[in-house]
Amino acid sequence: MSEQIRSFIAFDIQNENLINRIAAVQKLLMQTNADLKLVSPKNIHITIRFLGLINPEMVDKVYEVMKKVKFVPFNIQLQGLGVFPTINYPRVVWAGITLGAEQLRSIFEQLEPMLHDLGFAPEPEFKAHLTIARVSSGANKQRLVDFVTRHQEYEFGNIKANYLRLKRSQLSTMGPAYTTLKEYSP
Repeated sequence: MSEQIRSFIAFDIQNENLINRIAAVQKLLMQTNADLKLVSPKNIHITIRFLGLINPEMVDKVYEVMKKVKFVPFNIQLQGLGVFPTINYPRVVWAGITLGAEQLRSIFEQLEPMLHDLGFAPEPEFKAHLTIARVSSGANKQRLVDFVTRHQEYEFGNIKANYLRLKRSQLSTMGPAYTTLKEYSP
């Protein structure tokens, strides 16, 4: 039996100033004393499609699908804080995407039928965002909600989306480690 690879398709955040701004907000989030697990700054990315476990032979098939996606490198503006699934039940804290959200959706919509043809279950919906923390429990939930509500318009900055990447996620007690398996730029 071949090794299974936990994988996803994403755009990496490779702007140090923007990563530092996210890290500063993460530090402020921790001051709410909510029970949070922060996304490591080196792991921050915009997920287009989580694939789950794939076998090594599927890597090249997914890459061939990625190369069929039509896009021109574009700007993404990260602005605002929010939570999933609802403000009353926060499980994920995210940075919003204003500029570039439509291009990200277009990439998702191009990928989705081709991935379905490869045997992946359909993904019901795409919401452009960047996860910065996961909420582990309801501890100090109201302080967290108040902070997020006050920072709904926070400006993180801009990045250029050049490289669509197939990423490997290796889980460990130290947190996930991400590596790029394949990279596509039109």
